[in-house]
Amino acid sequence: MKQYILGLIFITLFPFSVLAQQDPSPKATDFSKWQVRLRGLVITPDESADIEAIGGDVAIETAVVPELDFTYFITKNWALELILATSNHDVKAVNTAAGTIELGDVWLLPPTLTVQYHFTGGVLKPYLGAGLNYTIFYGADEGPVADDVEYDNSVGIAFQAGVDFNLSDRWFLNLDIKKIFINTDATVNATTALGATVGADVDIDPLVLGFGVGYRF
Repeated sequence: MKQYILGLIFITLFPFSVLAQQDPSPKATDFSKWQVRLRGLVITPDESADIEAIGGDVAIETAVVPELDFTYFITKNWALELILATSNHDVKAVNTAAGTIELGDVWLLPPTLTVQYHFTGGVLKPYLGAGLNYTIFYGADEGPVADDVEYDNSVGIAFQAGVDFNLSDRWFLNLDIKKIFINTDATVNATTALGATVGADVDIDPLVLGFGVGYRF
């Protein structure tokens, strides 16, 4: 998994880093303390689960959602970014001893704070980031089988790579990719249908691709 993340970051940033060094425009490196972005996200879980008693795995649906984030620049190169978004995912237990079990859907609120290094560039300004994620699970709908489904909140790490494409001194486009590690203990109360309460250790670990527009001030 570590090799996968490092390879992904290298492939994403290498061409942008070369281009950024070829156009050292002074305007593109002006020091603005704050920037805000509005992005669309594609959240693709890389899910797996250890399900008690009945075995099997988990399948979690991809989601497309809007996202708002704020970045504070400590220096011209070092910054902190807070990422705010919420997403809804359908959940199934698959390949279990009881077959496929529909577990309804659940909302995830995963605020993520990353420390970023922004490379000095011109029109293109790539960056790398790493930080912490706290995922809150809420609004779980148990589906047609379970009487109740509960998810524990999660703390995990996040890795990030991206590039800003400057349209002017203030406005820019952004492409961003993140790998967020989310683990939760899920409890499924299915005594009516299965005669049991089943626990599961679930890794969600989504890959998050974002594209949007930003403003510096």
